[in-house]
Amino acid sequence: MSQQVIIFDTTLRDGEQAPQSSLSVKEKIQIAMTLERMAVDLMGVGFPVSSPGDFESVKSIARQIKNSRVCGLARCVDKDIDVAAEALCAEKAFRIHVFLATSTPHIESKLKRSFDKVLAMAVRSVKRARN
Repeated sequence: MSQQVIIFDTTLRDGEQAPQSSLSVKEKIQIAMTLERMAVDLMGVGFPVSSPGDFESVKSIARQIKNSRVCGLARCVDKDIDVAAEALCAEKAFRIHVFLATSTPHIESKLKRSFDKVLAMAVRSVKRARN
């Protein structure tokens, strides 16, 4: 088994979740460049489908970062995955972080699907993001 530790920083994605927190594209690039100088392996830089501003910041960061991997967040929805890939395509090696609510209440009330259908949805989304 590998003993490698991978540092995955989500400052740029989760940092704006705090009340009254909003960074300009320039500020986000400065933070991303600092994370890269700190040798962060992977950085979650945003949720590209959430807004045109987030799309542009993710795209700009992907163009600037050369030594770290840039990661965009996407729900298990084709459009989210496609928009994330479009925003990140400036970088050769990027990642798309797909997520899906899988608690019983979410599956029953929000997604209104069986567990097997939700599992299939997750597998299909990971394959789409990978391609």
